[in-house]
Amino acid sequence: MPSPSSSTRPGPTRIAVVAFDGITPFHLSVPSLVFGKLNDPEGKPLFDVFACSMDPSPIRTSAGFGIAIDADLSALAGADIVMMPTWHDDCRKASPILLDALRAAHARGARMVGLCLGAFPLAEAGLLDGKPATTHWAAAGLLATRFPKVKVDRDVLYIADPDVLTSAGVAAGLDCCLHLLRELCGAETANRVARRLVVAPHRQGGQAQFIERPVPASHSDNRFSLVLDWVNGRLAEEHSIDALARRAAMSRRNFTRHFRQATGMSFKQWLLAQRLGHAQRMLENSDASIDVVAAEAGFGTAISLRQHFKTAFRTTPSAYRVFFRQGG
Repeated sequence: MPSPSSSTRPGPTRIAVVAFDGITPFHLSVPSLVFGKLNDPEGKPLFDVFACSMDPSPIRTSAGFGIAIDADLSALAGADIVMMPTWHDDCRKASPILLDALRAAHARGARMVGLCLGAFPLAEAGLLDGKPATTHWAAAGLLATRFPKVKVDRDVLYIADPDVLTSAGVAAGLDCCLHLLRELCGAETANRVARRLVVAPHRQGGQAQFIERPVPASHSDNRFSLVLDWVNGRLAEEHSIDALARRAAMSRRNFTRHFRQATGMSFKQWLLAQRLGHAQRMLENSDASIDVVAAEAGFGTAISLRQHFKTAFRTTPSAYRVFFRQGG
């Protein structure tokens, strides 16, 4: 599991967000929404998120207003993480200046992130050659055609390669950033930010794509929310849909339909995600043995925990614990 270069030196992790003329304000704001306003126990900021651009300031946005950008692309030289939050809708070729800046940042060890169409400049710079990557579903075919060395997967929310991350369109950028935040700061912080953002539940992706979902709060049917809270407090127990449907005073069919609408996934998928999240928290915050973690999180055996953990996070529970005990 990778760690930012800033983990070896004091000060916040520096995240450079590349802006450009015509950018969508929402895409530009995503990194700040996830990584901004996070402090360590002493009140010092964990991240320094800043924008830079090769276009003259102020840049114009797609919303019709301008944004003043203080830094140019030379600021990438001091960044631990470099994010392309999106790219032009026509997926035009990037300038040689931008491509050189991206290559230089990657060469010195910066983590690279391409959200939505931001995968295009990274691919053009050669940073995705031979790697799995994703982008907005409407542009996935073009990405695959233009860059045949890239292993494009249009069916996932994001892909977390050790040195380059890419995400699908729009809101999937939040999922990708939350995943990166979890790597850097742990499950508790990532879930706290997700709750603050009131992130909508989303469909489950493939490997390394579990993000701890806040329990959906349904004002229209409080019984449903209470049942999910009840399950979350008893993850070590076995749970059947029929028993939970009775607890919610619903038919099995209505409970299943309601659950899918509220969470975007099946109960089995949701329960596994909750158990993995609980295991993460125990590994980060306790000295409990792997056997105890497996039992309390509801996996039964350490073997089962290791299998699910490896599938979800591409690492073992023991390696995950060591990573966070060493400070990332």
